[in-house]
Amino acid sequence: METTDAIEWTPRARQILATAARLFYDNGITAVGVDRIAAESGVTKRTLYDRFGSKERLVAEYLCDRDREWRELLGQRLSPLPDDPATRVRAVFDTSEEWMRTRGAKGCSMVRAHAELPSDHPGYAVAVAQKQWMRGLFRALAEQAGTPDPDTVADTITLLHEGALVCHGMHVTPNPIAQARDAAVSLLG
Repeated sequence: METTDAIEWTPRARQILATAARLFYDNGITAVGVDRIAAESGVTKRTLYDRFGSKERLVAEYLCDRDREWRELLGQRLSPLPDDPATRVRAVFDTSEEWMRTRGAKGCSMVRAHAELPSDHPGYAVAVAQKQWMRGLFRALAEQAGTPDPDTVADTITLLHEGALVCHGMHVTPNPIAQARDAAVSLLG
């Protein structure tokens, strides 16, 4: 998902985004103000606003960047695989587990942001679009597998995937992503 106005991605803009991403993920979006982001980025608030215009835009860019990183990683993991739906679903869950282990100890950044943002916030739309994209991927794989009701299978796999991410972040069950992966693969028949 892309935002509408182009940002000039100067080194300072990238530093601001990297700092904001770390702070938003670690502390929550609403708990982090632009003063802190500017200070920890080593820029003035004016520079932050010159680059992003508003905190809302910075939040949306943070989520767009996370979404882009996720899609690129998933594409890298899926591209060499055979065109087998079960193998590809398994790889999606395995890639999610890798992502959570290396970048998401507190859970999914989209789910966390969605819980904090009002529905009219531009970041809210980014989070929803990312989850809709995932459901679309699962639907395409369910259809390719020849399931009699690919919409229901896609919905169920999406629920398994998102529930596993939440349980992982909350440390509710051991190995939630692997358990959800095995259940999702079994739905493909």
